[in-house]
Amino acid sequence: MSETVRDTVILGSGCSGLTAAIYAGRSNLKPLVLEGHEPGGQLSITTLVENFPGWPEGVQGPELIENMKKQATRFGAELRMAHLTSANLLTSPFELQVGKEIIKTRTLIIASGASARWLGLPSEKALVGFGVSSCATCDGFFASGKEIAVVGGGDSAMEEALFLTRFAKKVTLINRSENFRASRIMLERAIAHPQIEFLHNTVVEEVLGVEEKDVKGLKVHNTKTGERWTLPVQFMFLGIGHEPNATMFQGQIDLDEDGYIKTEHNVFVTRNGVQIHGVYACGDVQDRRYRQAITAAGTGCMAALEVEKFLEELGR
Repeated sequence: MSETVRDTVILGSGCSGLTAAIYAGRSNLKPLVLEGHEPGGQLSITTLVENFPGWPEGVQGPELIENMKKQATRFGAELRMAHLTSANLLTSPFELQVGKEIIKTRTLIIASGASARWLGLPSEKALVGFGVSSCATCDGFFASGKEIAVVGGGDSAMEEALFLTRFAKKVTLINRSENFRASRIMLERAIAHPQIEFLHNTVVEEVLGVEEKDVKGLKVHNTKTGERWTLPVQFMFLGIGHEPNATMFQGQIDLDEDGYIKTEHNVFVTRNGVQIHGVYACGDVQDRRYRQAITAAGTGCMAALEVEKFLEELGR
């Protein structure tokens, strides 16, 4: 049991959490960053990031994260390879359980991100960042002139497929059933697009190209007819959604129907519609619309500035 009360704890070490740590560190708050199950967030499995300002030639995702970690620790942030077991946000100070340790903190920044849903194939995992992606806006440019596949049947898949027609030669949308979860208007737009073709009742069994570290096609299976064949594509995008990493806070803060943290003015967390003083959320755990490194960094900055202001008002 630790009786030391921290000024701030940051959950997550992706773009939003590390930006918050940099700002909190520069304010001499000595933030503790719990890196979580996925240290570095989704950028840690991203190869080339070309749209982050200040990198005209692009930067490797892991390199960007590593640089942000160095910057945060330079300003006094403490990074710990640990994840939250449980939390009590009904007390003051807040109590966070990490293994057998109880960490008490006056403020909390939740930057735990959202995990992309994957198919769970070993070949898919091996090719993430090498032709397999869960973010069309991040990696669509790399699919320029290629024939690609988008997996999914909801609005996310339709949006990804429509966006990717700007780059790809052809988009094949693979849906595991004949029915779609997508809204009617999104489905109609996708059906009407001349570059998009549909495969119904079809599942991906294997992504080819593991040895070459480059997608060479997909082994697919029609579950209705039993037919199996190789689909000749050079890129596969997953459009089956994301899981926000906020389940540990269920019942203590307001979440939307899909589990994303509801925020007011981008970062303020509420309980029953009333702001919880001292708790803030940033990045993909509360952003279901943009999910970009730069927007995550922006909300991380906002959260840290609000923490500084709140502690100042407390006389800290």
